[in-house]
Parts: sequence; C-alpha cells; structure tokens
Amino acid sequence: MYSFESNYRVRYADIDQMGFMYYGNYAKLFEIGRVEALRNLGVRYKDLEDGGIWMPVYENNSKYLEPAKYDELLTIKCTLKEMPRVRIVFDTEVLNESKKIIHKGLTTLVFIKADSKQITTCPPIIIEKLSPFFK
Repeated sequence: MYSFESNYRVRYADIDQMGFMYYGNYAKLFEIGRVEALRNLGVRYKDLEDGGIWMPVYENNSKYLEPAKYDELLTIKCTLKEMPRVRIVFDTEVLNESKKIIHKGLTTLVFIKADSKQITTCPPIIIEKLSPFFK
C-alpha cells in the first residue's frame, strides 16, 4: 500500500454563499492528491503525457461527511491499495484542521495510448516506483 498526504487551504473562490466548500471542488482536491502522490514517487503527469500515455478519469465517487470551511487548511490523504494494471484506483480522504475525515472517495483512472486512444497497461515507471510498497 502506498499513501501520501498534501495540504490545501480553502480559498474564497472555493466556497459557496454559506462559507462552505462548493461540492464540485472536491474533485479538484482529489486531483491534487493523486497528482502530488505520483509526483512524490518521482512520476509526473506531464512526463507520462509527453511519453504518450493519458490517464482519463473512468469513475469518481464522493461521500460528503462534513463541509470544508473558508480558510481551513485541509489534508488530502491519497492511497493506492493495490498495484495498478490497466486501471489505477486512488482512495482519497480529506481531513480538516482537527484531523477529522470530512470527505472521502475513490477515483479510478485508466491508462490510454495518446496516439491510438486505446487502453493500455500501467507504464513501467509507475510499477517500478510502486513495487517497494507492495512487497
């Protein structure tokens, strides 16, 4: 299992009239979490794309437990519980400043060859970087 945490401060542009994070912005937090989790391994989305691999979202599930509030510093905990094959599944939890889970969900992405738009297997660089966590 591999897990990585990153932080995000709720900005004024993120909130609704009630001062709570707008529900659509949680998908953005999920993206921040998974991009930074891969970057922490030494894998950049840009490098994958430059190498001809795209990773479109196949499925995204969210569960809203409590609202994130304006100016709150959130922790985005992104976990990979299994080695990817043609799909990669990110389990994400968003915690508030009190370290309470306020939102959670799963995002599944698939690996696609940019030139043919065909599904392909996980790039070897990701397997190589994740292997120590799944022994």
